[in-house]
Amino acid sequence: MEKVQGTIKQFVRDWSEEGKSEREAIYDPIIEELEARFSHISKQARGGIHILVPGSGLGRLAFDIAHAGFSAQGNEFSYYMLLASNFILNKTTAVNQHLIYPYIHSFSNIVKSDDVLMEARIPDVDPREIPPGTDFSMVAGDFLEVYGLENENFGKWDAVVTCFFIDTAKNIVNYLETIYKILKKGGIWINAGPLLWHFENTANEISIELSLEEVIDLAKTIGFRFETQGTTKSTYMANPHGMLKYVYECATWTAVKI
Repeated sequence: MEKVQGTIKQFVRDWSEEGKSEREAIYDPIIEELEARFSHISKQARGGIHILVPGSGLGRLAFDIAHAGFSAQGNEFSYYMLLASNFILNKTTAVNQHLIYPYIHSFSNIVKSDDVLMEARIPDVDPREIPPGTDFSMVAGDFLEVYGLENENFGKWDAVVTCFFIDTAKNIVNYLETIYKILKKGGIWINAGPLLWHFENTANEISIELSLEEVIDLAKTIGFRFETQGTTKSTYMANPHGMLKYVYECATWTAVKI
């Protein structure tokens, strides 16, 4: 039930007007960085630039990248996210077609009684609006298994975008090596997110938890050149009217495969 409720709240973050502020904080700078990096290519020719978004959740970031004219592929492991993203991307025919009540299961940190019944309409855009010549797809499966084991993916991608993703790794070394392996030479890796290591306190799981400094040093050792680094603040699936909001100091960077 917690995963179902989380997926419903993810709809708000990714596909509603109420989630716009979170998307603007994290997604918009990624799109702007891609547009700046490939500014020498006309928008009509962007379909030839292939961008991978692992851990794509409900697919909004991958969709936004495709909507900007790039060919984008999202990758997701969670069946909850895959079922929900299939619903919103393939079974929706109009803006604001569906009405959901994302906070009806939570009664903590509520200011007004009516806030429990706060509604959200999804999607806030038409998911069918992809520019001609742009390839947009979603692939189910574990990132390492889908992309790290098949030769057809090695050196294939112009860019890899990781957003709230790298901390899902049990072994961050494997993640970074795979990102490096699948990028073209000179390809770019754009990251935004915290380091909330998902398996840190999971029994019977081997997990490697590095500091941000160690992650960056590791990436440099593997063969990345960091060209931009920074931080940005962002909430994640926060109730805009609630009394509790977690704010992440997200690490952001653009690195190049050398």
